[in-house]
Amino acid sequence: MADVEYNFDKIEEKWQRRWERDGLFRNRHDDRPPYYILNMYPYPSGVLHIGHFLNYTLGDVMVRYKLLRGFNVLSPMGWDSFGLPAENAAIRTGVPPHEFTERNISRMREQMRRAGWGYDWNREFATSHVDYYKWTQWFFLKFHERGLVAKKTAPVNWCDSCRTVLANEQVKDGECERCGSRVGQKDMNQWFYRMSAFAERLLQGHEKLRGKWPDAVLAMQAEWIGKSEGAEVEFKVKETGDPVPVFTTRPDTLWGVTFMSIAPEHPLVEKLIRGTPREGEIRDAVKRMRSGGSSAKELAEREKEGIFTGFHVVNPVDGSEAPLWVANFALMSYGTGAVMSVPAHDQRDWEFAKKYGLPVIQVVRPPDGSGPESWDRAYVEAGTMVNSGPFSGAADNFRAIPEVIDWLEAEGRGRRKTNYRLRDWLLSRQRYWGAPIPIIYCDDCGVVPVPEKDLPVLLPTDIDFTSGDGNPLARSKSFVNAPCPRCGKPGRRETDTMDTFVDSSWYQIRFADPRNNQACWDAAKVAKWLPVNQYIGGIEHATMHLIYARFFTIALHDLGLIDFDEPFERLFCQGMVCKVAYRCESCKWLPAEAVEARRLDGSGVADDEAAALFKRMENQSLDPASLAAEGFKLVCSKCGGDRVHFEMAKISKSKLNIVDQDAMMERFGADTLRFYVLSDSPPDRMQIWTEDGINGAWRTINRLWRLVMDNLEKIAPPGAPIPAGLDAANRNLRRKTHQCVRKVAESIEGGYQFNTAIARTNELLNLLRSMRDRADPAVLREALEVVIISLSPIIPHFAEECWSRMGHGRSIFEESWPIPDEAAAREEEVEIPVQINGKVRARITVPADLPADELERLALADSGIQAQIAGKTLVKVVTVPGRLVNIAAK
Repeated sequence: MADVEYNFDKIEEKWQRRWERDGLFRNRHDDRPPYYILNMYPYPSGVLHIGHFLNYTLGDVMVRYKLLRGFNVLSPMGWDSFGLPAENAAIRTGVPPHEFTERNISRMREQMRRAGWGYDWNREFATSHVDYYKWTQWFFLKFHERGLVAKKTAPVNWCDSCRTVLANEQVKDGECERCGSRVGQKDMNQWFYRMSAFAERLLQGHEKLRGKWPDAVLAMQAEWIGKSEGAEVEFKVKETGDPVPVFTTRPDTLWGVTFMSIAPEHPLVEKLIRGTPREGEIRDAVKRMRSGGSSAKELAEREKEGIFTGFHVVNPVDGSEAPLWVANFALMSYGTGAVMSVPAHDQRDWEFAKKYGLPVIQVVRPPDGSGPESWDRAYVEAGTMVNSGPFSGAADNFRAIPEVIDWLEAEGRGRRKTNYRLRDWLLSRQRYWGAPIPIIYCDDCGVVPVPEKDLPVLLPTDIDFTSGDGNPLARSKSFVNAPCPRCGKPGRRETDTMDTFVDSSWYQIRFADPRNNQACWDAAKVAKWLPVNQYIGGIEHATMHLIYARFFTIALHDLGLIDFDEPFERLFCQGMVCKVAYRCESCKWLPAEAVEARRLDGSGVADDEAAALFKRMENQSLDPASLAAEGFKLVCSKCGGDRVHFEMAKISKSKLNIVDQDAMMERFGADTLRFYVLSDSPPDRMQIWTEDGINGAWRTINRLWRLVMDNLEKIAPPGAPIPAGLDAANRNLRRKTHQCVRKVAESIEGGYQFNTAIARTNELLNLLRSMRDRADPAVLREALEVVIISLSPIIPHFAEECWSRMGHGRSIFEESWPIPDEAAAREEEVEIPVQINGKVRARITVPADLPADELERLALADSGIQAQIAGKTLVKVVTVPGRLVNIAAK
């Protein structure tokens, strides 16, 4: 008797052991075309959440689909294992970072196996392993030889209390995440990759990627690269003659400059104020302006602040003078660190001028002829140029910009220039847990690269993380003290380590040859697999990891180490998984179990009514306004406060709306979870997690199990031919079966729309259920096999078990994707629209292969058509077999 219960525990464990035993994912088929699918590898935090589950399930579905399509698939996995959390854990607990990291890797590897994701674990590596970071250091030396590395001064987030540099993510509301002290900016000499020199190539590379990468990613990268066409104009400090070059995209407003703003860290600040009466006052203001974090978000939200230096600049276009200010909105990371400020025609400058009482000069007149005295904000649209020297009267200031630049060049007052927002890549991290930078400092020889034969520069193990502040490497005498490679005298190792984005900029290549100890890789192996055919990961990596990896690939290409210049041929960005989150105004974010539903008068709510309310919030059928309108409120069980709000938010630890992947797999199994995250909406859209949804997926899986098990004794043996002379119902079942094959493939190939693929198989399943005992055994087998193989990439354990019970001896993933029989898929009857003078007036059902003359006869014989053409003259009848009939009548 067929199994009634779907025992996912035994089934999933059985097939995972079988795949591992048979090496299903070890790219064994060298006779097949290669295809490389790669998911962005994770940081080993210790636990995978449901957002990871969607990402890695997508990759696994693609891997299995490509196996069925006859490809030799490379599907590796590794670990982005350097990084701050492991070092912070060491500081808190004394557990060395490598132990913390390896323990987390072991835990997450087991989670991945339990989910059924297919990887070639023989290729696994972690970026913190010596045989990996040796080559990260080797690339640094090669880039250094080519002049792609520089050491220069740059500001960092600095905590005086902890005596250490902080990453942007460690600065919360301008304070240190560790100790709560105010964070400031500090200038330090640091290492950079010269990425800014590649700005135009990175931008031009988008043409290769267009149509293969999401448009949103390319747009975000273009914005980050920030190409601007404009002019560079040199102002001079009136009192000292110091040059102050300025880049502007609006040279048409040069005559409206009423003050100049320079960045707080601009070198001119220190030079000008030293020894002046206001030195202390300005220095304090600069320090205040440089406090807080330096992330783009914090800089944008910071209140605009400035101080007058006591100096003035001379405008080269007309000789006018303007006060020189230090302002926190001027950035050394963009342009020259100096901003010509035109408050009449720039909103930020307008607000700053109003705050500090600075003059406003109009140089563009709007069509209504108004001026600043009647404005409540800057005028930034097109208009007529006024008060603009030789350009006064120009009808359109924007169209005049090229002429203004030509004039600046002809007069020797400026030059045409293209500027990029993209900066050099700051590599230096004042931390232990990263790849050491292979440099030694010698008092006699200066900066000396470590010879290649001395790589790797190993991280020391004699570190006490719980004592002392600052970079732990700097406290290790065994690490710091090293002989100079050139002269042999005592030297000092560089104690900065590399940004972890360096590790993830080339890991995709190492997977092609991960055990090579003699070279970074074998060129033939890289040529076979690279570039990656399909890369999968979150869109949040668009402007950091994905640009860094592209830069690194171009540089490696220029070094002759690879023969391609883009790392990822295609990119797919999965959507976010979201769930309702609750926030108390006093206690901040709350777990769902800490929230109670009450009536507005404070009285309690029955359990079933409360459950219904929470379910509606979860399903987005109840918003905060409606909750109150219906007479309810939410109460925090921690503090008793009734100011609790709810919203749909990305699943995250910080918002306490995490879905426990392990708990879900314990309840439902991996395949049900896989089915749920892919069945509800396209995978590049936002996914809403609900209990109703996962329970619905569980019911669907069990119904399918019962359908297959109930029909095992009814189906024909494997390979049985389809008999001739099928009745209409069985011909229709075959037709829908082969249409399903075609539609599922189209859904997957056309943008990985797995939800649509699932919907197509559901249509076939519904027809199968309606057939009951009328299906021919061979037709029934064919239909069930199409359902199982179509769903196999999504629910692989389930599919393998069904396939095996249906009499197949080998893995379903050793089979081939079915080829639709177009004759069987062809409709026997079609519905034809009949038009009169271009408007549809009737629809008739006719045989699909009906010839044109018969189709015309049936259309004209239709009673509805006859009634509408009665008394009219037929001018012409156009008949397109299988498509339409159009009658021209008057």
